[in-house]
Amino acid sequence: MLVLNDAQLNALLQDDVPFGDITTDSLGIGGQLGQLSFQTRQAMTVCGSEEACRLFELAGAQATRVLPSGAVAQAGELLLQAHGPVAGLHRAWKAAQTLVEWASGISSATAAIVAAANGLAVACTRKNVPGTKALSAKAVKAGGGILHRLGLSETILVFAEHRLYLDEAPADTLARLRRTQPEKKLAVEVANVSEALMWAQAGAEVLQLEKFTPEAVAACRLALAEIQLPTRPLLAAAGGIHANNAAAYVAAGADFLVTSAPYWAPPKDVQVVFGAHP
Repeated sequence: MLVLNDAQLNALLQDDVPFGDITTDSLGIGGQLGQLSFQTRQAMTVCGSEEACRLFELAGAQATRVLPSGAVAQAGELLLQAHGPVAGLHRAWKAAQTLVEWASGISSATAAIVAAANGLAVACTRKNVPGTKALSAKAVKAGGGILHRLGLSETILVFAEHRLYLDEAPADTLARLRRTQPEKKLAVEVANVSEALMWAQAGAEVLQLEKFTPEAVAACRLALAEIQLPTRPLLAAAGGIHANNAAAYVAAGADFLVTSAPYWAPPKDVQVVFGAHP
């Protein structure tokens, strides 16, 4: 599935080749026919192969996707092939390669956290690099993650920065939100166990435990078990979650993990091999 449309993909080509390919044009080889392949240099969870193929098509070549987004590849596997005029191959080459490498870095990092979480949901935040939301979201899903919140418009999450401007009891705040947004779950970010207990008793359905250690998550879950609540709120461990500590948060009793770590993962390495058209 493509998440970048032709206008967005053409913008990538225009950014890289705004006034023609001076090297290919000057050599006079643009009209010759050639072919290329994308191969993995390292193990990865693939993302962006669909967009890469479309970039080659928009540049005037033909492309065949071999591995789709979400596929798990080992080093040396074939991702895609393209053939056509050399000018088109060179025009799309770097934009397509960089897109796959960057998106596969995110999807692979997400997959590593998902594996460490051993079945617990891993939700990625909206802290993607500005301008990359659509492809970042695709990469998260390709890696087996879910989306925490894509923006401010679809979910309610009450931060301390909201509460700074409120002059009412926590229960009144949540009752008011429940009246105005009856179909939404009410999530509240808390900084310590005391805040968690206060907002749980007020009726929060999700507590986002911001920068809690695994030990603090366990203490919060135990404290909630000791008070009488109609329904225990879900505990979302957030802040500093990555593949190396995800299992500890699962063992501590988090109901799901919230992370931004995949967005800062290094790109995966894709080898591009050119050849003459047979």
